[in-house]
Amino acid sequence: MDGDTLDRDERFMREALAEAELAGAAEEVPVGAVVVHGDTIIGRGRNRRAELSDPLAHAEVEALRDAARALGTWRLDDATMYVTLEPCPMCAGALVQGRLGRLVYGAADLKGGAVRSLFQVCEDRRLIHRVAVSPGVLAEECAAVLQRFFGERRRK
Repeated sequence: MDGDTLDRDERFMREALAEAELAGAAEEVPVGAVVVHGDTIIGRGRNRRAELSDPLAHAEVEALRDAARALGTWRLDDATMYVTLEPCPMCAGALVQGRLGRLVYGAADLKGGAVRSLFQVCEDRRLIHRVAVSPGVLAEECAAVLQRFFGERRRK
């Protein structure tokens, strides 16, 4: 990966981290996502399951919906999603269904990740679409947000 791509990925991952912080402040698991088209953020999302009483209100789904509305299409093949945590099976499937062009994620999810850790949904050749994947961008910072959140919960 060239320096310009890495700088860009880190810049937009910081935007996803800001969404994660908002989720944590609202007592939600702090995961955040943004969808970028060109150089513009067209979708933002953060975990809102408790707030909305909606099991589907993961950061990735929220950001995908926002991006699809912004573009006026469900096909997001020219877009990149930046998310702080490796997507779960539901979200990885949603990325494939939305024909996302590229996924960049921060921390691996060894217990529930469906992009590289447990399953490889986004790159499965049996599916009609594959999403290019760039893992580990600002992984330590992304993991620290989650560790801090759950550490505070254990102390309560």
